[in-house]
Amino acid sequence: MAALCEAFTLCGLGPTGGVGLGSGLLALEPGADPDHVLLTDRGRTATLFKVSDQKPLGCWSVKHGQIITCPVVCNFETHEYIAVHDNKVLRIWKDKDVNLDKVFKATLSAEVYRIHSLPHAEPLVLFRGGGVRTLDVLLEAPQQEIENVISDEVIKHHLFALTDSSNSVYKVLIPLQQNSEEEEQTLSKSLLLNLSISGSVLKGTSFVVLDKDHVAVLGSLAASECLTIWNTKFQTLQASKELPLGTSGQLWCYGEKFFFTHGKVLTVVIYKCETSSLAAAVGKLKDSQTSDLSSFVNWNTLGDEELLVSCQSQQSVALKSESKMMVILKPMPCTSELHGISHFQDASTAAVEDELRQLLSKAQRPDFQAAIGCVISALINRCKADPMFYPRNFLVQMIQKRELSYSLCPDLMAVALEKKDVHLLQICLQRFPDIPEEITYACLKVFLSISDDYLERTDVDLESVISYIDIEPNNKEVKTEVVENGFSTELEEDGCDVTGMKETHMMDSVEFCPVGPQKAALLNAVLHSAYSETFLLPHLKDLPAQQAVLFLRYLHYLYVKCSEKINTTLPGVLSPTISQIMDWMCLLLDAHFTVMVMLPEAKRLLSSMHKFVRAQVRFYSELNKIEGSLQELQRIKCQKDSQAYSIEVLELI
Repeated sequence: MAALCEAFTLCGLGPTGGVGLGSGLLALEPGADPDHVLLTDRGRTATLFKVSDQKPLGCWSVKHGQIITCPVVCNFETHEYIAVHDNKVLRIWKDKDVNLDKVFKATLSAEVYRIHSLPHAEPLVLFRGGGVRTLDVLLEAPQQEIENVISDEVIKHHLFALTDSSNSVYKVLIPLQQNSEEEEQTLSKSLLLNLSISGSVLKGTSFVVLDKDHVAVLGSLAASECLTIWNTKFQTLQASKELPLGTSGQLWCYGEKFFFTHGKVLTVVIYKCETSSLAAAVGKLKDSQTSDLSSFVNWNTLGDEELLVSCQSQQSVALKSESKMMVILKPMPCTSELHGISHFQDASTAAVEDELRQLLSKAQRPDFQAAIGCVISALINRCKADPMFYPRNFLVQMIQKRELSYSLCPDLMAVALEKKDVHLLQICLQRFPDIPEEITYACLKVFLSISDDYLERTDVDLESVISYIDIEPNNKEVKTEVVENGFSTELEEDGCDVTGMKETHMMDSVEFCPVGPQKAALLNAVLHSAYSETFLLPHLKDLPAQQAVLFLRYLHYLYVKCSEKINTTLPGVLSPTISQIMDWMCLLLDAHFTVMVMLPEAKRLLSSMHKFVRAQVRFYSELNKIEGSLQELQRIKCQKDSQAYSIEVLELI
C-alpha cells in the first residue's frame, strides 16, 4: 500500500521567492541531517533548508561574475559542503562559514561535470572528459593531469542500444561482461509497468524507485500534470496528485519526501509505502490511509468547483476485472452527513460556521489534518469571491485547536491582512511554523500602522504582556517601574548630552512603554515568529522610518525590562526572549541605521540605547573580575565540614 500525505511549500522559485532562485533550480541534494536538503540554483547561490520547518539554515553565494556549474553536495563524512564554480574552481566549507571567498579553494586542471557523494563513502569527482577521482586524491594535487576517457575521436565506454519504448516502464539488465567483438550491444528488456489509466496514457517525464514494489512517476495525463505512485507487483495506481500549475519535469526523493517544482514554488509531498499485498493494491486493506477528501466534504457546494475537480482527480479505485487488474479514476460518493450543507455557497457566515463545527466534531479520519486545510482553503476562496462572507470565529477556532501550518492554507493570512483581522494574524504568528518572511513583514507593518485607539476596541490576546506591563485606565501611556540591574545610566554621562536627554524624558524614557498593551501583544507575536535574517532584511528596509523608530523604541523598552530580571526572562505566556529581542534590534538597525542617524528623535533613542548597553557591559565586566574569587569560595565551601559552626572573614583583593 502507498499513499500521498501532507503537501507543503518549501520555498519560492521566482525573483521574489525569497531564496534567490530566480534563475531556476539546478539540483536538490540531501544534507548531512535527514531533515536537511541542499538547493543549488542556476546562478550563484546554494541554500540549506530544514524541511520540517520550511526554513533556510544557511545561504552561500559566489561573487558576481562567477557561476556555480554543478550541484553543491554534502560530504557526509566531514559534514562539509563542496561546490564547483566556473567549471574548475573547487570550494569546500562548513555550516559556520559565511563568506565563500574565505573558505578553502582549489583550482583544478580540468572541467568538473558532477560531484557524487553518498553516506559512508568518499565523494567522487567526475570530470567532463570522463575521468574520475576521489576527493581526497584530488586534493593531494589539485593540478594533477586528468585523462580524457571521452574525446571527439573515440569513445572508450561500452555502447548499449535500447529498442524504442513509449508510455511504459521497463526493467533492463546491463551485463558487466562485454563482448569485445561487438561494437554495440542491444539490451533486452522486460515490462515493469504500463502507464495506462482508464484508457488514457500517463506520459512520464521522470520516475523514482521507492522500494522493490513501488515507483513514483511524474508526468502528464491528458491536459494536466500529476504525481503518481504505482505498485509494480500488481500493476495498479496507488495514489495520485494533480499539479495544475505545471512542473519542470524533475522529481527528487529523499527521506520519504518528494520534491518537485510546482508553478513558481518548490513543493514537498510526504508519502508512505507499506508491504505490498493484493488487498492493499485494490484499496481493500483495513484502516486504509488512502486520501479521500471528496468523501469528507462536498467541495462543489462550497463554491469551489476547481478544487472539486482537483480533489476528485486524486481519488483512485482499483478494481479486479476477470483475469487482470485495471485502475480507474472515480470520485467517491459523499457521506450522508454532508447532504445537509448543500447551501454553503449562499448560506450566511453563521450558518456555515455552525454546520462546519458540527461536521468536524463528528469526523474521525486518518487524513483529518489535511482535510481541515482543504476546508479552510475552500472557505478562503469563497471569502475572496464574496467580501461579505468571512467565517472568522470558525477560522480562529480551527487554528487554536488544530496543528495547522501556513502551507496547508497559504491564502488565510493574506485574507486576514486584507481585512486587518489582527487577532487572527496574532494566532497565526504564534502557531504557524512556516510563515514566509514577506508575510511576517506585512503583519508587522499592519500592526505598527493601526492606531492604539482602534486596537483598544479589538479582541487581542494580552497574555504575553499582561504580566510585565502596568495598564492604567484612560491613559495612553503604559507605565512601569524599571531598575536597570542595580546601576543608573546617569553615571554614564561622559560625552553625552544628559540635559537634552532629560528634556525628552517623556519621549524616550524606558519608564514608559511606547505602545499600548494591544499593540505590544501583536508585536510580541511578530517577535515569536521564526524567520531567516537573509530573507527578512530586504523587506524590513521598506518599513517607513517613523514605524521603524516606534518599533525600535518598543524593542529598547523590552530589552530594559529583560535586563532588570536576574534570569533576563519576561513573565507571561509566549513573551519574547532576550535573544529574540536582541536579534530584532540588530536586524532593524541593520535595515535603517542610515535613516535613523538622520532623524532627531531616532538619534536620541540610539544615544540612550548606547548608554544603556555600555553600562551593562561595564557592569558585567565588574562581575567577571570577581568570578575567580566566587569560584574559590565555592570550592572552599565544598571542602569544609558543613556541620561545624564557624565565622570567617574573607578579603577579596
